[in-house]
Amino acid sequence: MPSDHPVTVAGAGLSGLAAAILLARAGKEVHVHDIRADSGARFDGDFQALENWSMDEDFFDQLEAWGFDSSEFKSTAFSVVDLIHPDDAVTQARTNGVAYRIVERGTSPHTIDQAFKRMAIEAGVTLHYKSRINLEHADIVACGPKETSALALGEIFHTSHPNHIAFQLNDKVAPGAYSYMIIIDGVGLICTCLWRKQRGSERFLNECIATYRRLYPDVDMQPVKRVGGKGDFTLNGCYTSRSGQHFVGESGGLQDFMWGFGMRMAVWSGVLAAQDMLGGPTYDREVRKHLLPYVRTSVANRWLMNRVGDRTFKRMCLRWMRDQERSGDGLRWIGRLFRPSPTKRLIFGLTSPFMLKRADGPMRPRRLPFRPALPRDAWEPSPEALNVKASWEAARRRGSHTSFESIEGEAVEHDAAPA
Repeated sequence: MPSDHPVTVAGAGLSGLAAAILLARAGKEVHVHDIRADSGARFDGDFQALENWSMDEDFFDQLEAWGFDSSEFKSTAFSVVDLIHPDDAVTQARTNGVAYRIVERGTSPHTIDQAFKRMAIEAGVTLHYKSRINLEHADIVACGPKETSALALGEIFHTSHPNHIAFQLNDKVAPGAYSYMIIIDGVGLICTCLWRKQRGSERFLNECIATYRRLYPDVDMQPVKRVGGKGDFTLNGCYTSRSGQHFVGESGGLQDFMWGFGMRMAVWSGVLAAQDMLGGPTYDREVRKHLLPYVRTSVANRWLMNRVGDRTFKRMCLRWMRDQERSGDGLRWIGRLFRPSPTKRLIFGLTSPFMLKRADGPMRPRRLPFRPALPRDAWEPSPEALNVKASWEAARRRGSHTSFESIEGEAVEHDAAPA
């Protein structure tokens, strides 16, 4: 690329801004366009986890090595995580290191999105919000999801309970996926993830909240709002187009298909794209070397998780705890689950032709469609869940709001579309 050629980035999320920051620091003129009003506007103040077990290197060490200041945004580290079994037994996964760092997404100053925005402005990047450009004119494409492969629905609440994190495998409240509760500095989030498309999906959130209320009766919950988001999981055929465009983050399908923790891959892919454009290693080759093995492993994991139920989830929890007793490290077992292996490569090779469907696009993507509901997903809400629903309706009348009606409706519309 000529040294005086301005770089155009489509998307002001973590991946697009990461690339823009490094390019601007190297002296490039960089313009970032985003259709939303601000970085982080796609989110609604929800908490997300930066996991720290899938790779040997601590993610914050990676950030610092790439030149990003991790002190620019608020993060809360946890070394102990409650693991809730499908039968409501609660055990704890412990490590001497950091299991999770919880960050907030959105437009508040302390969020990770706004931190990357500030670093971009300091580097000299020109940001254009509410700006829609033809993606064919972008050097780096870093846009968010276009379709729906999964839903996450949550309720944010105020509480006096100390900081806490709990994670549950339960096929009823989170079909084929997981749910969690995070409490940070008086604000809590209970969230369920749905990997199988459902009608009336809010009943899963109500049942999930009822479960956590039962298990944690000392957590006083004052509902604030309900939030939601969608994930669009794709696996690209290539990551750099014939015209030289780099597809990063979710636009490149570079995220974890199973647990949805895509922030590490988003930033990493932006870094690799910038390094390529500055004369470094080829982006497509580096993605295949560093990131794609983890993406394929997550596809295999998701295939396995969506075909088992609570009985297998219970076995997983027990094995996790037995491994912790032997090794003394609660991250070792879950880390092995996430890391590439010959077995996972075999599972991916055998199952991906059936899981991933060809989609339109210059990168020859294969999409993971929203899986159909199973007979066991049809159940009547418990009395406790009906009480949660009533509590939420009362909170809504007092001024609380729900942000995921359009997402939920979009998922239903996608339900009706041909596969």
